[in-house]
Amino acid sequence: PARLVEAGGGSVQAGGSLRLSCAAPGYTMRRYCMAWFRQAPGKEREGVVSIDGDGHTTYADSVKGRFTVSLDNAKNTVYLQMNSLQPEDTAQYFCAGEFRIGCSGGLYRREYQLWGQGTQVTVSS
Repeated sequence: PARLVEAGGGSVQAGGSLRLSCAAPGYTMRRYCMAWFRQAPGKEREGVVSIDGDGHTTYADSVKGRFTVSLDNAKNTVYLQMNSLQPEDTAQYFCAGEFRIGCSGGLYRREYQLWGQGTQVTVSS
């Protein structure tokens, strides 16, 4: 069963915004490298952004300036604010976590053991 729980997906028009959340019951997120990935139909799962317990982030070039990740350690929840959404952002979005200090990039799927079930984001033109 998934150990991370995503929420907040939906359908928006191009230029719109969505906020995703990822809760980690029972985990102390500040001890984890957390990340968001996405997978469009027929494509590989790609890293979108990572964040470590100190708030250091790494963004994929495709989302820089549009997406913002944040971590609420008190709630053990990581958020992904997505602005200026485009049709190419349409994908299943997954939250991922790995128990380690620092992410050192952290945008490769193989780096993560914990995954959520995914939430669908659809952007229409």
